[in-house]
Amino acid sequence: MVREIKSSELNKLLELYLNLHEQSIPKATEHLKNTWNTIINDTNHHIIVKEVDEKIVSSCVCVIIPNLTRGIRPYAFIENVVTHSDYRNHGYATECLKYAKGIAERENCYKMMLLTGSKKESTLKFYEGAGYNSSDKTAFIQWLE
Repeated sequence: MVREIKSSELNKLLELYLNLHEQSIPKATEHLKNTWNTIINDTNHHIIVKEVDEKIVSSCVCVIIPNLTRGIRPYAFIENVVTHSDYRNHGYATECLKYAKGIAERENCYKMMLLTGSKKESTLKFYEGAGYNSSDKTAFIQWLE
């Protein structure tokens, strides 16, 4: 089943993020609790999950960003696309991305953007197969301390 995350599933999501780029699960601090509450209560912030046998095995984040151009239409930003290593190559991330696209269409977004740090050909082909291209725009990133 693909759906939006429940507020009670933070720990399951943090465990999944160990398959992304995280080295450990953050400590249960007030800062973590406040950040989670901000995310889960933001109607423009969607965490999409794929559940298999009551386990969250894949996820992506879709944030709808209000915009004053393009007919005052918002755009969607996709981030943190991840599938647990034991569940890859089953189409689960594709299902999450399709769900995100449905949200973007429902919100009348004029585009969806996705950044990846991966240089792996298989990952890039996966995103191309999901309908994204790397030729329309150039992304620049500035990392902050």
